[in-house]
Amino acid sequence: MFEFIIGDVVNIKEDYVVLQNNNIGYKIHTSSKSMADVEYGMKNIVFYTYLNVREDGLYLYGFTSEDELDMFRLLLLVSKIGPKIALGILSTLTTYQIKKAIISRDIEILCKAPGIGKKTAERIIVELKDKIDKNIEIEDMADIADSNPNTYLEALNGLMSLGYTKLEVEKVIKNIDISKLNVEDIIREALKRLSKN
Repeated sequence: MFEFIIGDVVNIKEDYVVLQNNNIGYKIHTSSKSMADVEYGMKNIVFYTYLNVREDGLYLYGFTSEDELDMFRLLLLVSKIGPKIALGILSTLTTYQIKKAIISRDIEILCKAPGIGKKTAERIIVELKDKIDKNIEIEDMADIADSNPNTYLEALNGLMSLGYTKLEVEKVIKNIDISKLNVEDIIREALKRLSKN
């Protein structure tokens, strides 16, 4: 029904944002990653959306990147995984980490997400292995799946709080070996590179 919504951020709660467009406030459930992309009062923000129709009502889910929305839709194809669990996965792991975990059959990384046990992780791998692009450019991206994903997210959010966009930050971090660095070191190195751009 809605491919995307462009609007102003008029409210931010723990697991959803309210986007105002043409005097209508859209309650959009989202991941912590997309939540980190927005601030109260921001104008003309794009959320790529998915409408979930249930017996008790209509629920709108949205993300600031199409890649995250695509992964959300894929996760919903897995039996016994609903929007809440899918959001939990996307709030814990990046889309790249999820893709890599599926391709490499890494159950452990998937189990980092809330509500995901060994059986569910195995089911995700089995049911999505043929739907994931096996040619993702692993060599061109930071191997964050082998490090603490929280470290990556903290560094990402820290740099974005300094005024850099998510795209700018991800482009720089993917070229840094973060496996042996703490958050402060990652931010320091990223700032050096960003200042040269």
